Amino acid sequence: MRRQRWFEIHDQPWFPRFLRDLVTEALETVWNQNRTYHPIAERLRDAVAGSKADRIVDLCSGGGGPWKSLSSEVAGERGLEICLTDLYPNKLLRQKKTDCAYAITIWPDSVDARRVPAELTGFRTIFSSFHHFDPAAARAILADAFARREGIGIFEGARPDAWTLVAVTAMPFLAVRAALTARPFRWGRIFWSCVLPVVPAVVWVDGVLSCLRSYSLEDLQELTRGLEAEGYTWRIGDQSGGPVPIRYLIGTAA
Repeated sequence: MRRQRWFEIHDQPWFPRFLRDLVTEALETVWNQNRTYHPIAERLRDAVAGSKADRIVDLCSGGGGPWKSLSSEVAGERGLEICLTDLYPNKLLRQKKTDCAYAITIWPDSVDARRVPAELTGFRTIFSSFHHFDPAAARAILADAFARREGIGIFEGARPDAWTLVAVTAMPFLAVRAALTARPFRWGRIFWSCVLPVVPAVVWVDGVLSCLRSYSLEDLQELTRGLEAEGYTWRIGDQSGGPVPIRYLIGTAA
């Protein structure tokens, strides 16, 4: 296992909850404005259709992930429901839920990605959060989906290569732009992003740390080893075509 044990500021229990919400909201806005995850839309759409799921259960959603820009490409005309969940549900996301397009719902209770509640059936997704989990927890996430024969898609833009680390240097500026353009307008967002730029600083530092602690292709193969059964398939690779390549791990049940 090549992954290094680093930490991220907004994961720490001492980091204020309201700032964590602003950080995850900023990331969500940047991903949507830059269409960061657009390259994997077709691959994800085919995986969901192949699994015959009528709902996506998005885990570790934070401020909503990339779904505002990605939902129409993945759902198409299928009427697919997208349910956003998190261990620490984002209060800002609940306040702006009426702005969401398509069938996007928000699960109000805490959801542990390692043990998804039985009533939350559907194709599971995790965007830019898998590297937050140590190998044992990451394996538990995959094992839970495999045991329930639910499809799962893991997607990460972070990786420890030169281009991605250079791209991360733009994140503070993109976070400021996100603060100025995100709606609904909030003075608190402006203060902590522009007047006292705590949010852009945390986004940048955590972006670098995300790259350093991300899982390699070999790591992902190791995590899926032993989770094998007839009719369940794992696919691992990199998808180019966007601001940064997207690393993916997709498990599907026939």
